[in-house]
Amino acid sequence: MGDRKMAPLLPLLCLLSLLVAAAPGCAAYSPRMLFLVKPDPIVLRDHGGALLTGNLTVKVNVLYYGRFAPAQRAIVADFVRSVSAPAPRGAAEPSVASWWRTVSLYRGGGARLRLGREILDERMSLGRSLSLENVTALAKGAGHHRGAITAVLTAPDVLVAPFCMFRCGVHDHATAGAHGRARYAYLWAGNPGQQCPGQCAWPFHRPSYGPQVPPLVPPSGDVGMDGTVISLAALLAGTVTNPYGDGYYQGNDADGAGLEAATACAGIFGSGAYPGYPGRLLVDRATGASYNAVGLSGRKFLLPALWDPTTSQCRTLV
Repeated sequence: MGDRKMAPLLPLLCLLSLLVAAAPGCAAYSPRMLFLVKPDPIVLRDHGGALLTGNLTVKVNVLYYGRFAPAQRAIVADFVRSVSAPAPRGAAEPSVASWWRTVSLYRGGGARLRLGREILDERMSLGRSLSLENVTALAKGAGHHRGAITAVLTAPDVLVAPFCMFRCGVHDHATAGAHGRARYAYLWAGNPGQQCPGQCAWPFHRPSYGPQVPPLVPPSGDVGMDGTVISLAALLAGTVTNPYGDGYYQGNDADGAGLEAATACAGIFGSGAYPGYPGRLLVDRATGASYNAVGLSGRKFLLPALWDPTTSQCRTLV
């Protein structure tokens, strides 16, 4: 994609980059960036801090806040299990593991992930309307932080300020332990199915603004959950490569507006992507669903492009 095609969008993109600001040390996955592709080149600077590297196997503990059907939880579990699973022999299609392999190109190699504890908070212990401070409290209360990332996922009817306005999710870090010195990473992603599918479930729903193109068919058949997986995937990549705010990012870490491994490539899912068009994707002949990666048991996913530190380009699977 040439600079000439992007030139009219540059002022808007610069403005939108300011809207991603989160709390200090907190990186946001912005819905407003989902269908606006950044101009090349983007360089994520390595700030030298600790990463979750390849010599680690990191558990992903998932806290489901609100009502998630068993089939919805299975989508998340299959995705996390697929991240570090070996690709099936003779597989003709790209795998979730091959998507994650781009993370291994960062300093030290990306950590291997495995599914840890799955925690249900269906009664919504902190109420139906949450702040980011409440999300931090939920992550802390989940415990078992050693060697783990805590992923807090909120149901479609749970309000998290400022979900949908500027963010589809965030990742951050906090401290735990007897002396409060042990750092751990956590993230939050909301299910946008009811509140803002046009912002946080694109390209499976018509965007709330910008180029209007027909939405794609989600691979799971659930627009909200496939939107959640896109956010979760982006946030896991950002957490591993910038867990404590001093890893790989571009921008000002002090205001949380830096671009990271996935947000540097927001809106790109396949080759040839441009604003309003996610790129060339695979299509399931039976269902018409669009996808770019296959996980365990043949489950299909649409995953965001990741920034490749060896080429300084966004790497897509198809």
